[in-house]
Amino acid sequence: MKIYKFLSLFFIAFNLFTLSSCRNNDDDDPQDTSTGNLQIKFENGFNNLGDIVLNQTVQTSAAGQKHKFSTLKYIISNITLIDEGGNEFKYNENNPDKGAFIVDQADAVAGVIYLNLNGIPKNNYKKVKFGLGINPKAYFLGQDGQAEFWAKAKQKGMSWSWAAGYVFVKLEGKYGTASADTEFMNHAGNMGNITANDMPDLYREITLSLPTTARVTAEIRPSIHILADLNQFLSGTKTLSLTTGNNMMMGSGQHLVDVTNNLTTMFKVDHVHND
Repeated sequence: MKIYKFLSLFFIAFNLFTLSSCRNNDDDDPQDTSTGNLQIKFENGFNNLGDIVLNQTVQTSAAGQKHKFSTLKYIISNITLIDEGGNEFKYNENNPDKGAFIVDQADAVAGVIYLNLNGIPKNNYKKVKFGLGINPKAYFLGQDGQAEFWAKAKQKGMSWSWAAGYVFVKLEGKYGTASADTEFMNHAGNMGNITANDMPDLYREITLSLPTTARVTAEIRPSIHILADLNQFLSGTKTLSLTTGNNMMMGSGQHLVDVTNNLTTMFKVDHVHND
């Protein structure tokens, strides 16, 4: 009788172990081709404090200048998710119509701009990479390859004439020493064929590690919350000052190269929600 009871308990335990293993294998099935959704949230602030209020929030730069924004916009494209093994999923790479977004502070809801991505392969992602601006390869697709996004950019004031290209970052507002009362306008981006025109390429790619794994499944839609510290505009890797020589600049002159380099350091992932 004791042997019978022992064997019964053994078979029950074995069956439970087998069932558990099957379930775990199902969860980790490498052949699983299901997809899910993912959200990226951008929150623009100063010194990692979110929610810049246009025409109101004032910051003092490292050089002692006060400045505030009336316009704060930038283009995000070529979003790439990197999994635990270093494998990359590229979301509509060099396809602005489907993979480029305009982050406009005027559209913020409670200080946050939401980018929603669909068709993301089920996986555990540890890093996110994205472009600030539009890759020259995508720009040279011409109107046929990016007509929808071009129309959006034009409507948002994020383009020059077709031959000139996109405005990658548009910053406008006021600055000054005692108070922010002098107008400034810095529009950074690539104009036309930068290689033929021997101009610097202002397109930049940023890679960020996630503090928590983003687990994409058919049931879970992770949300990656990114803080953008606009203090880096004038107080980044290179301390900058607005002057009468650079306060009304468009294109890719040296001041705007410096601005772009500063802004590439402004992003960090604050947290990840797996909901």
